[in-house]
Amino acid sequence: MTQSPAVRVTGPTGAVRVGERAARTLVSEFARRNDAKAGLLVGATPESAVLAAAIEALLPGDRLTVVPAEGASAAALRAHVTAQGRWVADRVRVVDTLAEADAAAVVVAAEPFTGTAEEARTAVDGLTKYLAEGAVLSVAAPLFRTEGAGAELDRQGLLHGIRTDLVLRNSPPVRVHHLRSTPAPAALAASLSPAYRPSSVPLTRSMHIDSNGVAAAGITLGLAALARAARPKSKLWLLPALAAAPVAAFFRDPERDVPEDPSAVVASADGQVLSVQRLHDERFGEGEWLRIAVFLSVLDVHVNRSPVAGKVVDYFVADGGFVNAMKPDAEHNVAAYTVLDTDHGTVVVAQRTGLIARRIVQRAPVGALLARGERFGLIRFGSRTDVYLPADAAEPLVGPGDKVVGGATVIARWS
Repeated sequence: MTQSPAVRVTGPTGAVRVGERAARTLVSEFARRNDAKAGLLVGATPESAVLAAAIEALLPGDRLTVVPAEGASAAALRAHVTAQGRWVADRVRVVDTLAEADAAAVVVAAEPFTGTAEEARTAVDGLTKYLAEGAVLSVAAPLFRTEGAGAELDRQGLLHGIRTDLVLRNSPPVRVHHLRSTPAPAALAASLSPAYRPSSVPLTRSMHIDSNGVAAAGITLGLAALARAARPKSKLWLLPALAAAPVAAFFRDPERDVPEDPSAVVASADGQVLSVQRLHDERFGEGEWLRIAVFLSVLDVHVNRSPVAGKVVDYFVADGGFVNAMKPDAEHNVAAYTVLDTDHGTVVVAQRTGLIARRIVQRAPVGALLARGERFGLIRFGSRTDVYLPADAAEPLVGPGDKVVGGATVIARWS
């Protein structure tokens, strides 16, 4: 049997356990595609959480090829698949070796990479041969206790990464890399659902907290503990302690029902529409642009979402000031521009800083595909988000003063 490129780590605590959250993250690129596609899962066992997640993600037109882990029985895997019922058995094929597999749209290594950097590089190169044009390879490595595999995957992520997810709720924590070695067409974005983000910590079924909020709340609680230890008789520690909850609430990240209408352009952020105007901006190309500007108060959700399905083809930051985002001079504030290639032309999202906002987070590298309504970043504290659309291709549906909800409110429609 051909050895699986994903080798289990051994150490004081035994093998790396891939839990449900990490498994869901590993197969997220397979699960989010709504078209008929082929998947390849390498290094699986009957009890693998990654195999269970891949089977759960299957759609009627999908095909999944499974390669057993080193030492695992292909016959046992086939029996496990058959036991799932006819519907699953018709769509999942178990092969004895990796050499029997065909190229796939998504390739997943079921076991975390460990060992040396050279071993990880060899494994990635071996799996890359099974990627179809524009396909994605999803691999993971433990955050600690590796001999260089984690560093090599970090390097691969810088070269070919479209997304990296840190899964802390795993034993041990793992970092999942989604790699694409050949470009994918922008049209593919229209068949995607928003990506699963394990960095968004769930509070309830409909409400999450962005990882930035967890970190910020942790810092304020740490300051409270330090103040309490330094001056035990003082009540000063109550100030950072009481601030932890509202700081975390600022980074709330609710689930949203994204409209399925392919002609819809959704709001990129929560807030109030400041302006809807036509203008020229040569940075994005010739022609007239329809710009819809939304102001985010400190009480609004500050997670930014893609207004359309598209491919990130450029990203740049323009220097400037920090004027109140509601004022006209905010045009010249520091801003981050994410440029998308779509079926309807170029679309640009500008994340602008404000009087208080000084930190822009953008998580979609050049080459990434974004589904309509997918989270791609955030701005810390009051700010503004602008959406630029080709003026001759879109009709605005909102006006100044309207309240919009990111990922849910239709702000324009393609002509």
